[in-house]
Amino acid sequence: MALVEVGRICIKRFGRDAGNKAVVTKVIDANFVNVVTTVRPRERKTNIKHLEFLSEKVDPSNKDQLAKALEIDAAKLK
Repeated sequence: MALVEVGRICIKRFGRDAGNKAVVTKVIDANFVNVVTTVRPRERKTNIKHLEFLSEKVDPSNKDQLAKALEIDAAKLK
């Protein structure tokens, strides 16, 4: 799937973070990725079936871009 790539912005569909924006920070394998979400700004392992991918991309190593995409304060990112 071409949509599963580092930096892709998505929406969590299931779990505690359901309905919130997330950014893919690492692709683990064909089924799992690490994401940072607006509610829990620490990397979490997530099943790709729980994500709805958007067409937007950001650079996850740039904390300012990441914070702007998630609409949170950059100081909250770990």
